[in-house]
Amino acid sequence: MKILFVSLGCDKNLVDTEMMLGMLREHGYEFTDDEQQAEIAVVNTCCFINDAKEESIQVLLEMAQHRKEGRLKALIAAGCLAQRYQDEIVKEIPEVDAIVGTTAIDKIVEALEHVLHGERHNELASIHAKPVTGKRRIVTTGGYFAYLKIAEGCDKHCTYCIIPKVRGDFRSVPMESLLNEAKQLAEGGVRELILVAQETTMYGVDLYGRKSLPDLLGRLCEIEGLVWIRILYCYPEEITEELIEVIRDEEKICHYLDIPIQHASDEILRRMGRRTSREQLAETIGRLRAQIPDICLRTTLITGFPGETEEQHEQLMEFVDEMEFDRLGVFTYSPEEDTPAAAFPDQIPEEVKLERQAQLMELQQEIAFDKAETMIGESLLVMVEGKVADEHAYVGRTYRDAPNVDGLIFIQTDEELLTGDLVHVKVTGSYEYDLIGEIEK
Repeated sequence: MKILFVSLGCDKNLVDTEMMLGMLREHGYEFTDDEQQAEIAVVNTCCFINDAKEESIQVLLEMAQHRKEGRLKALIAAGCLAQRYQDEIVKEIPEVDAIVGTTAIDKIVEALEHVLHGERHNELASIHAKPVTGKRRIVTTGGYFAYLKIAEGCDKHCTYCIIPKVRGDFRSVPMESLLNEAKQLAEGGVRELILVAQETTMYGVDLYGRKSLPDLLGRLCEIEGLVWIRILYCYPEEITEELIEVIRDEEKICHYLDIPIQHASDEILRRMGRRTSREQLAETIGRLRAQIPDICLRTTLITGFPGETEEQHEQLMEFVDEMEFDRLGVFTYSPEEDTPAAAFPDQIPEEVKLERQAQLMELQQEIAFDKAETMIGESLLVMVEGKVADEHAYVGRTYRDAPNVDGLIFIQTDEELLTGDLVHVKVTGSYEYDLIGEIEK
């Protein structure tokens, strides 16, 4: 039977999707991207912010219509929205035949078989259950890069964030399981491994009594076939000297770090439940740049947090201007029910949030465009992502670019290249966030 799988939300959710795909394939199921051919639909949902919640509901409703019309024999809701709003889904979208919670993805086959035997069925384990491991994945990212989820849940309990309520407390995946998974991915052709978790910097504290990300990175670097190892979602206050040294000294580790700071006003950071200050953020960024001069730093910000004054917004603008992040994204604050911040007074009007977001992005645009220009003349290793249609050109990424969120480099060449190839490129120009280059002879 053919299954249509819709994966929504973050890259951590995508890893869950790939595990479920692998389990279903082992039991003889086939997959399709065509809604007309699908006999079963599985929607792996997200509810991190309101927009993600609305998208998940919309996709479920669309699939529910197909189920009602008889085009689908089964409809399963999985992931964060399904975990958090299971009762509401059962009541409001009766066409959903089964719900698979965030910690029960290893039960996807059982849930589907129950449904195909005419039984409504929910698979919900404790959100604090051990992470699902040891499942062979179907990589959906093109085959040459893949995400490695090194932990589940989060212990930080930031006042705006719902993740601990749908994903549970922080639980590291045992190192041996991760190494086995990484070896399988490398044997399957993966050349770039991207480490993800709600927070990667705390890896191992619960299992080994210490921050073990440097140890894990060192062992991953020994795996044959891997060329780049990229680290996302490092909370700035948890970045140790040992971690900086490993990034600096290990050749395979990209000089790239994603450090979500969210704000730079001490008062807003305190009310967000963050565990750092403007001064500490500047100190951490300074240490990283001093020890790894070519490091590329990405961050994310939240604007329009309850009670944010114009002065505090200006403090954030000044910090962004001062720090000159290489990559930056800005979210408008989204009040999530059951989070403390949703009940805070002085909620900011939506139009003010959007205006502040636009100001931050306009400032960052200037910084990013200037930084792109400074790359002209540099020689960079580039991973090819594909060919530009009807042109003698290819598109790729440098160590400075994580897939789907950062810039690209366009390579002008008559040579024939393949997706996943690594080539040395000299940067000859820039266009907004992207670079232009030619293969070095």
